Amino acid sequence: MSEVFFVGCGPGDPELITVKAKKLIQKADVVVYSGSLIPDPILKLCKKGKLHDAAKLVREEIFDLLYKNAKKDKLVVRLHDGDPSIYGAIKEQIDNLEEKGIKSTVIPGVTAFLASAAALGMQLTLPGVTQTIIVTRGESRTKVPKREKISELAKHKATLIFYLSIQLISKLVAEAIEGGYKKSTPVAVVYRASWPDQKIIKGTLGDIAKKIKDEKITRTAIVIISDVIDPKTYEYSKLYDKKFSHGYRKAKKESS
Repeated sequence: MSEVFFVGCGPGDPELITVKAKKLIQKADVVVYSGSLIPDPILKLCKKGKLHDAAKLVREEIFDLLYKNAKKDKLVVRLHDGDPSIYGAIKEQIDNLEEKGIKSTVIPGVTAFLASAAALGMQLTLPGVTQTIIVTRGESRTKVPKREKISELAKHKATLIFYLSIQLISKLVAEAIEGGYKKSTPVAVVYRASWPDQKIIKGTLGDIAKKIKDEKITRTAIVIISDVIDPKTYEYSKLYDKKFSHGYRKAKKESS
């Protein structure tokens, strides 16, 4: 059965690509990639294949490229930045291919919010602060269900992460505060996480919008709202506590 590989190539740093993804790109006959979001060193891994920039194509043209080349039993890679499953529009591509008898395989990649957390040197969940991560986007041309409005999600006081929303930063701030976050809640914005021109801006809900405007950042940034960015206090992990037993280690007895 003919096949198309949907491959995540990571957030930008060409070394943050999986071994499997790298091997597929190197062997590919055809690579359809996501425009300027894919760094040149990764595209250069494609030694013998033909490259097609998906940014210049509409949905039907992309599908046609994938289908016709897979039908000829060529090794076809649909290359996505980050991880294909996060805002990657792969469902519609996979369904269309399946209807025509073409199999799809997804190769995961390092997504931008994880690269952003790494750049910040932070832990997205902390005992005693939050154990939940909510990944979402602000509402613009793509609508979101009412139950997923920022003001509704903010009620959880979890770590709130936004893709594709930096241009809406004032709206994000207003709705997060409306939902219950304090103006003093820490916010971190990472522009082009892991790229050579990566930039980190930190602030609070009270001042982050002005800082982002001053930096003139309007795209390609992750926004993180959470007390875990600058926690006043947190609890240590139970897993490594000497009083905690689990399947691999007994709790240590207090010496008398």
